[in-house]
Amino acid sequence: LKTDMDSQGVSYLNKAALCSRLGAARICQLAMGCAVIAMVTHSAGYSGSHGVFCMAAWCFCFAMSVVVFFLDATRLHSCLPVSWDNLTVTCAACATLMYVTTSVVYPLFFVRSECPYAGCHVRDFRIAVTVCSILGTLAYGVEVVLCRARPGQIVVGYMATVPGLLKVVQSFVACVIFGALANGSQYSLYAATIFCVVVYALCFALTALVVFMTVCKRTQGVRGMPFDRFVVVCTLLEVLLYLSASVVWPVFCFDTKYGSPWRPSSCPQGKCPWDSKVVVAVFSWVNFCLYAADLMYSQGVRFVSSHAAARSRV
Repeated sequence: LKTDMDSQGVSYLNKAALCSRLGAARICQLAMGCAVIAMVTHSAGYSGSHGVFCMAAWCFCFAMSVVVFFLDATRLHSCLPVSWDNLTVTCAACATLMYVTTSVVYPLFFVRSECPYAGCHVRDFRIAVTVCSILGTLAYGVEVVLCRARPGQIVVGYMATVPGLLKVVQSFVACVIFGALANGSQYSLYAATIFCVVVYALCFALTALVVFMTVCKRTQGVRGMPFDRFVVVCTLLEVLLYLSASVVWPVFCFDTKYGSPWRPSSCPQGKCPWDSKVVVAVFSWVNFCLYAADLMYSQGVRFVSSHAAARSRV
């Protein structure tokens, strides 16, 4: 007996996962990820916290790409209780940011103009790793561009819009801030700096909540409030909170009454609290600008759920 799928003439495999621009981009992601991991484990090598971070990022992105490609090719994503379009563009944006970071960190700490003690072939492998990492960045970036919502479209996949993509960048920047805070930033010295940490954590939680609701199809509304309005309210709150933290943190870290406006000469390289404070201050302003841009873009976005879009087409 033929199944319903056979009788309808629908194939089990999704040919578009291979024979399309999006499919080609994902195949390039897999190829570059596999090449990077193979070369690093074979001869290029990695060491220290920076090397472990790069290797972990590459492995995570590669595993994520394998899962996404497999589920898309086999159409098994239809069995998952998630919004597939929102999930894939979120993963692609996250992987793009991680690849950008590794493409800067790895050559900065592991590529030298002179040959290391192990020989020039190690340096050549590390250069090849950097090149493949940059190509992987482009492959993930192409997926984000291909999936991004165009102006004038009915927005069903919120994460494909500019505000949705900004949510991913904001979360990534928040993770950088948390890493700097954990690296001996001495944030517990003053109540004001503790307030800033609470602000960073609260804004990250709100942003993660919006992403989670979108990916898990929980966008029908929040206590009677439309989802797009809920997002704007959260974004406005985050702008105000980040503005306060971006002003308070530098005052209590670099004013002569509380700290030092200049880097202490006795501070060890790589383990200096002053450096961590600078990172937090800079990325606080970066995230404030991202949230402000998010708020401006969100004014023109009218999100509708997939159910509502389907009813409107009937």
